[in-house]
Amino acid sequence: MEIPYTAQPRKDTGLYNAKVGIWLFLASEVMLFGGLFSAYILLRVGATPGTWVHGLLNIPIGTFNTAVLITSSVTVVLSWAALKVGNFGRYRFYQAITILCALGFLGIKSFEYREKFSHYEVWLNQPVTVTRGGQEVQTDRLLGHIEYQGHHPAFWSTKTLAEKQVESFKFTPDPIHYKMTPKEMAHARKTAAGRKAEEFEFKAADVKRLSAFVPGHSTYFALYFTLTALHALHVLGGAVVIFYIWGPGAKMWKTDPERYTNRVEVSGLFWHFVDLVWIFLFPVLYLL
Repeated sequence: MEIPYTAQPRKDTGLYNAKVGIWLFLASEVMLFGGLFSAYILLRVGATPGTWVHGLLNIPIGTFNTAVLITSSVTVVLSWAALKVGNFGRYRFYQAITILCALGFLGIKSFEYREKFSHYEVWLNQPVTVTRGGQEVQTDRLLGHIEYQGHHPAFWSTKTLAEKQVESFKFTPDPIHYKMTPKEMAHARKTAAGRKAEEFEFKAADVKRLSAFVPGHSTYFALYFTLTALHALHVLGGAVVIFYIWGPGAKMWKTDPERYTNRVEVSGLFWHFVDLVWIFLFPVLYLL
C-alpha cells in the first residue's frame, strides 16, 4: 500500500507529509533552545553587577563563522531552486558548498574551543602592576597563558596546583585584551609590536583561584559551552543528512524526482533553523 502525500501535497492544506513533520519537529526545537536562551537571560539579569563575564570571546572568529553559516543558507536555497527547474548538476554544486561550509564552521568552532582550554584567568591575593592599553594599572585578575617546567599545560585549576604540588609557575598576560575598545586595541598592537611579552612568576600561595575558560570557570562559560555545543551537534546532524541526500540518496532523483526535491526542501528548512539559532547566539554570547 502506498502512503499518500509523500510527494504531492494535500489539497486542503497544500502540504506534504514531510513538511508537516519537519515543522512539528522544529516547534520542539524552538522550545528546547527557547528554554536555554531563557535560562541565559534570567541568570544574567540576576547576576550581581560587575560579576558577569564579558569580552572573553574572539569576536572576529565568531563573525567569520556567522558569515560561513549565512553563505550556507544561501546555497541551500539555490540548490533547491536548481532542482525545481530540473538542473541536477547545479543542485549538486551548490549543496557541495553547503557541506563544505558546515565542515568549515565546525572546524573553526573546534579551534575556538581549543583556545578556551589553553587560556586562563588567575585571581590573585594581592594586586600586581601590568601594562594595559599603553598604561600601567593595578589588578588582581589577569588573563593569559601558563608555562610550567617548559611547557604549556591544559585544563589546570586551583585544585591542580595543590595536587601537583606546584610551588610556582610563569604567567604571560594577554598583550591584547578582548575587553579593550577598538582604539585601545589598536594602540596595544602598536606598542606591543617588537616588544617582549610581559611575564610574571606567581607562587601557588599567591593564587586565590585559577581557571581555564571552561564550563567550571563561570556560569557564563557553562551556558556558552552548553548552547554552542548543542548548536554544533545540530550543524553536524544537518550536514550528515544533507550529505546523504546529496550522495547515496541521490538515486531517488531518477525514480521519483518530486519526492527527492521535497527531501531537499525539508533538509533545507532544518538548516535554516540551525542558521537562525546561530544568528541569535552570536550577538547574545559574543557582543552583548
